[in-house]
Amino acid sequence: MAEVIRMPRLSDTMTEGKIVSWNKKVGDKIKPGDVLAEVETDKATMELESYNDGVLLYIGVEAGNAVIVDGILAVVGKAGESFDTLLVAAPSAPAASTENPVVASSPVETTTTASVAPVVEIESSDERVKASPLAKKIAADKGIDISKLAGSGDGGRVIKKDVDQYTPVVEKAATAAVAMYTGGTEGHTDIPLTSMRKTIARRLSESMFGAPHFYLNMEMNMDNAMVARAAINEVSPVKVSFNDMIIKACAAALRMHPDVNSSWMGDYIRQNHHIHIGSALAMPDGLIVPVIKFADQKSLSQIATEAKGLYAKAKDKKIQPAEFTGNTFTISNLGMMDIEDFTAIINPPDSCILAVGKIKEVVVKKGDGFAVSNVMKVTLSCDHRSVDGAVGASFLQTLKKFIENPVTMLV
Repeated sequence: MAEVIRMPRLSDTMTEGKIVSWNKKVGDKIKPGDVLAEVETDKATMELESYNDGVLLYIGVEAGNAVIVDGILAVVGKAGESFDTLLVAAPSAPAASTENPVVASSPVETTTTASVAPVVEIESSDERVKASPLAKKIAADKGIDISKLAGSGDGGRVIKKDVDQYTPVVEKAATAAVAMYTGGTEGHTDIPLTSMRKTIARRLSESMFGAPHFYLNMEMNMDNAMVARAAINEVSPVKVSFNDMIIKACAAALRMHPDVNSSWMGDYIRQNHHIHIGSALAMPDGLIVPVIKFADQKSLSQIATEAKGLYAKAKDKKIQPAEFTGNTFTISNLGMMDIEDFTAIINPPDSCILAVGKIKEVVVKKGDGFAVSNVMKVTLSCDHRSVDGAVGASFLQTLKKFIENPVTMLV
């Protein structure tokens, strides 16, 4: 019997997924474990695996379009099997995402029309233009002359993607006039938002304007940490970074300051008994936060190994939802990018985030003379609803002791 494949919820904040590419086409045989498509969520691009056995009868959304969670992606069944009633009876199929669906072709035939947007003819510039109703509406809303668009749909019809990607051409006369007075031409590039960027914008806006932030700054001496790291790496099976040491120090400090390891839940504060440290990682499409779980119970080499593995999986777009969710505290380190100090926006549902700057040499007075020392600045952003100033300051004092004397966090 034919079965509908729907868009799964691949992260806790996901509302829709964008099809990056299809790895299978209509008529291909499918077996459990086959990768059907690559799906871009609000956190990462992930592979969508099949749990079905049969033939791919129908693809409900073309690559480049988004589908709401639980929306129809495809139909798998026996070759030649009818699936019309499945599509007609599916209330959650997103109409906007199936504007130009790929339907079954020989050897599988179908007369399905429920999810196919009709082609309409509109008058524009003395010629008839093929366009879907959705494309026509969006073009009208944006003031775009749809007759100027090249259609990429069936038979050259204009679809939503064509309108979204259309960039008006600057008239030659206007360009010449600008060049005459400025010696150059003006221009810009409009970059479509990825699902990840949309979610970053929404969640951080909610955090910044919903949570009353306050900031605590502290400078830490890194001389002992640098010596300790060199000694650790002589015996460690994996190279330990300063960021790994900061993760370990934060985990140890959180164990002593559980109020910081908390979340504001609206009408109560959730104090977490486990310590999961998120470590922010910059990606081409935005920011993702792999999570080192139970960090307080792991050695430095274990943290280093796990962190490197998660960063690699994130960069290869192989990271799984369980590996970038569940954080109770987050670290954002820009020291490797030569940033001395900065403030970070709290990463929900955490109450705090630690912004870490670079290690730099400074001249300090020692005895009757002067010497060079290494320092690092950190800034703790706190949600004042769940963490008070004195609580945050006390946490930083403990963190400073661990960082400045690393042996204390290893016993």
